[in-house]
Amino acid sequence: MARAAGTPPQGAPVPHRTITDAQWSDAHLIWRYHLMGHTPRPCSAAIGLGSHDLGVATAAAGLYHAGLFPVVVFSGGNSPTTAARFPRGEAVHYREHARALGVPDAAILLEARAANTGQNIAFSREVLSTAGTGVDSLLLIAKPYMERRAYATCRKLWPEADVVCASEPLALDDYVTSIGDEKLVVDMLVGDLQRVIEYPGLGFAIEQDVPDDVHDAFERLIRAGFDSRLITT
Repeated sequence: MARAAGTPPQGAPVPHRTITDAQWSDAHLIWRYHLMGHTPRPCSAAIGLGSHDLGVATAAAGLYHAGLFPVVVFSGGNSPTTAARFPRGEAVHYREHARALGVPDAAILLEARAANTGQNIAFSREVLSTAGTGVDSLLLIAKPYMERRAYATCRKLWPEADVVCASEPLALDDYVTSIGDEKLVVDMLVGDLQRVIEYPGLGFAIEQDVPDDVHDAFERLIRAGFDSRLITT
């Protein structure tokens, strides 16, 4: 599966390591936790969750061509972190990228308002209903480190749907190379784990078990300053 536009060319060097080996080990532990480990299987529909990462649309195109769903909703408006990269909105740019990869217009629905994961799910559900698409199973396509949060959110908001998660099959090292900022990626891993932990108490998601070693890694990385994506709850 081809990597999204914006990836360094083949053979580009891995960015210079800016964090310690211990911190990198903690980051790998959290990365693996975020991945649900689901085997993609045929579903009624897919949702491509908007973000800064065009790889979501790349993964969606590959899964569509594999025959795993008849229709995908690309969902997402803009956020402060995506407005410059996707000025017409995340969903619009995702659709354009999927089209370039051979996904037909008839297989794409657009949801261009969502500003968070809960809205991605809720608004996409409305779009699918309006389109007359019956849904009993969903393939959620997200950034690799967002799989678990997307799953927990969807199970809260759409509990009757059978949810399967997917993302680009990238190792953490390759993902860092594609983004080009090691510190930012680790900050995002930590921020998403905080949301997995905190959001059930706020009514946004179902509870997920967080193993002690993952929680300990989370705390160590926060103490080390990987905190730019934390929220105040």
